[in-house]
Amino acid sequence: MLKRGGRVKGRTSAYLKRYWMLYALMLAPLIYFIIFKYIPMTYIQIAFKKFNITQSVWEMEWAKNNGFEYFIKAFSNRDFLYAVRNTVMLNVLDLAIGFPAPIFLAVLLNELAFKRFKKITQTIIYMPHFLSWVIISGLALQLFAPTTGLVNTALGKIGLGPIPFLNESVHWVITYIFIGVWQSAGWNTIIYLAAITGINPELYEAAAVDGVNRLQKIWHITIAGIKPTIVVLLVMNLGRILSSDFDRPYALGNNLVSNVSDVIATFVYTNGIRGSQFSLATAVGLFQSVICVIFLLASNAIAEKFGEHGIMS
Repeated sequence: MLKRGGRVKGRTSAYLKRYWMLYALMLAPLIYFIIFKYIPMTYIQIAFKKFNITQSVWEMEWAKNNGFEYFIKAFSNRDFLYAVRNTVMLNVLDLAIGFPAPIFLAVLLNELAFKRFKKITQTIIYMPHFLSWVIISGLALQLFAPTTGLVNTALGKIGLGPIPFLNESVHWVITYIFIGVWQSAGWNTIIYLAAITGINPELYEAAAVDGVNRLQKIWHITIAGIKPTIVVLLVMNLGRILSSDFDRPYALGNNLVSNVSDVIATFVYTNGIRGSQFSLATAVGLFQSVICVIFLLASNAIAEKFGEHGIMS
């Protein structure tokens, strides 16, 4: 037993001597996560306490109802329930329309025969990703304003009349989704194009010999080859079904469509930050995070049940 223990210890020592630089490189991100991700988690308890700026988080008084006062307050707030509904609705629509878009684009780009045209197209569709939502909202206003917008002006000249893209709930949701697809689809193709490059070219050659047409190659080789990547990204997107960006709905929203544009992030900003209700804001954020983790674990389990590799496989 002593000899065996000494052998294992010697192997471990030799392994560490050989790969110590890799572990040293891991120290920086590890320290970053501990300082900026895990230590701040101690402030989650603000959700269960009465916030007082003059006291440390450990000295604050516990909230009523066994600490769940602010959770009860949030769920009894009609605006919060509307924000949850809008968040889920917009994220589901984003997932249904926005998720397949980069897959479709990546397949199209992969099928382009002219490499120079392919590079130019890639550059053009990547560019919207680098625009802030403040700039995009300004462009949207110039294009879709009901009376002075370029699109409505053109529609008016051909007798179709103005369309309330940004001033009516249903039209706003459609505009919001398709602007989001325009902004993100090109950038997200990078992942799928990288996955496509990992497919063995001999599969296409063998398929050509067997008389397989182009569409069959796309479905049975290209799509099948990137299926694990699609599943992993789908699981990650399902995990964010209750999360919401702040800048996109806040920049594109207005008072006329607040019934569909107010999401959890804007609720936290309006009621929690501007209203100085920090315990309420923390409670809402904690609820949102817990639900997202549940969705992530559930979608990962479903993916594994159907024989696919999830993010934890």
